[in-house]
Amino acid sequence: MRRKKALRALLALIITGLLASAAAAAVLFLRGGGEDERREGDLPRVRVEMESGGVFVIELYPQYAPATAANFLALVGEGFYDGLTFHRIIDGYMAVGGAPDAAGAGGSGNLPGEFAANGYAGNTLSHTKGVVSMIRRADDPNSAGSQFFILLSNNYTRFDGEYAAFGKVVEGMDVVDAFQFVERALGPDGRVSSPVKPVVMKKLAVVSEG
Repeated sequence: MRRKKALRALLALIITGLLASAAAAAVLFLRGGGEDERREGDLPRVRVEMESGGVFVIELYPQYAPATAANFLALVGEGFYDGLTFHRIIDGYMAVGGAPDAAGAGGSGNLPGEFAANGYAGNTLSHTKGVVSMIRRADDPNSAGSQFFILLSNNYTRFDGEYAAFGKVVEGMDVVDAFQFVERALGPDGRVSSPVKPVVMKKLAVVSEG
């Protein structure tokens, strides 16, 4: 009798677990999540080692901006960013990097702009602190290439739908925040934004393929 009760209890637990799994799958289906509802560890990550010794990690979100994330991963794989700088740093605003020229020139391309203002509705990643998004020309939504920016505060959600956010700093945000303490001079943007000593990305590497 005791064995039967134990077996029934075990069977009930198994059924409960199966129902819970099915319910979760149904919720994902109804939400339209599917493969886009990825768990931590399933998403690609890039480790950024700075020449100063600091390290931070960017997690990419291809479910929001697939072409943008793929472009960034390809450039990292080619070693394109190794040795390039963050050439524009504005306190409480953003750090901009990825330009082939140390002064910030170049790096534009023809990447399709994955944001609402360009007719792409799939990118709902908000521009909060630590979010990584693409630089583009103001007159061309499809002009992003290699330059990107990292937001240094939560005050710029107005960029939502205007720029292709594709990732977020998930480790080492203190390293990025510390960029704001480097000495800077007047930059081409008319602000004190150009580091006197280059803020160099020594090495970028994909540490998780997703």
